[in-house]
Formats: sequence, C-alpha cells, structure tokens
Amino acid sequence: MIEFDTRPNRDAEVALVGRSNVGKSTLMRELTGHSFDTGGKPGVTRSPNHYDWAPEDFVITDLPGFGFMSGVDEDLREEIKTEIVHYLEEYADNVLVAVLVVDGKSVIDIIDRHSGPDEIPYDVEMFHFLRDLDVPTVVAVNKMDKVDDEDERLDALCDRLGLYPPWKQWQDTIAPISAKRGQLEPLHEAVRSHLHEQERDDLFKFFACVYPHRVPG
Repeated sequence: MIEFDTRPNRDAEVALVGRSNVGKSTLMRELTGHSFDTGGKPGVTRSPNHYDWAPEDFVITDLPGFGFMSGVDEDLREEIKTEIVHYLEEYADNVLVAVLVVDGKSVIDIIDRHSGPDEIPYDVEMFHFLRDLDVPTVVAVNKMDKVDDEDERLDALCDRLGLYPPWKQWQDTIAPISAKRGQLEPLHEAVRSHLHEQERDDLFKFFACVYPHRVPG
C-alpha cells in the first residue's frame, strides 16, 4: 500500500528523488544519522520517509524510487511515479532544494537506452520537471567511488541534462558523492549554496561534514 499523506507539518523541506536502487535511502541515513529500510532490491521504499526537526520547522524527505522495481508490476510503478509528481507539485513552494540522486556508474547508459523520438528518460524528465516547478535542484551523482573516468562521466551527464560541459562550472547543480562511504561534501556545498540564496543559513548545520544529529520533533 502506498501512503503519501504522512508528511509532517513542516514549512521547509529538502526532498530526495530518483530511480530505485541509486542509494537514496543510504544518503538519507547519512544526512540524518537515522536508519531507514535499505535493500539490494530496487523498490524497497514505496512510501515517503520523512525525518523532521521541530525547532527549525524543517523536514528531509526520501521519496520512493521511480522506474524499475523488483516484484512491482507496471501499473503500480506508474501509480508511484504519479504520486511522486503530485507530491512535488503540491509542496513545490516548501521544497527549498530537491536532490535528484543518480547512479554515477550506470546513469549515462540508462539515459541513452531510454532516449528516443517518443521517450524521455526518467532522470532527464524529473530534472526538467523540478526546474519547471522552480525548485532549486542538485543532481547527487552517487557511487562515484566505482567510477574511474569521473570528469568524462560528469561532463556526459551534463550534456544529457542540457547543461553545457564542463561539469565543474555547475558545482551548485552537479555533486559527485559516495553515500556509502560518507563522502558527501560536494552535495553539502551545493545544497548550502541554494539555502543561502533563500536566506536559510540556519539550516546549514544539517548539511555539513559533521553536525550533532538531533532527535526529531
């Protein structure tokens, strides 16, 4: 059963979105210090995970993965994708930053495989959808510890997303990370740049290399 109406009543939000099995739940754990269900099979997360702080009126949300999910039929996959779209539309004014998580090792192949005259790859579609909603978006390129040709891979991703390479001119948008190894500094910096633009420096402590994890309100 999919439950999308569990969002805490918090004004400010950072939302994690992306395909199944790209490491969103691992990233969520690294950001919050709190464990969520993770698994080797795509689609473990089928409802949003929220982690909130009352004093700062702030929530981090890990939305379910879209695309292929193990043991999930196509109708349910489409239902989940539709719910994700509706959620983002409903809370677009609250989402200070969206983090689109992709697998650095496979994202180019996946995008190219699903590119065609009548098909837009999910990752590209979601990136432009978020920007159309005027939600500041950071692409967290995860699992970069498994990638040898980092610059070449990230330049290719920029090209697929409609951003002119080289990727290093987009460091507020493209953040190479390894969530499993806790290597998140490029993401922290990118998110903080968008928070600063929205005069929310008070939330910087949640996006730093080390901060005291707090008990959720």
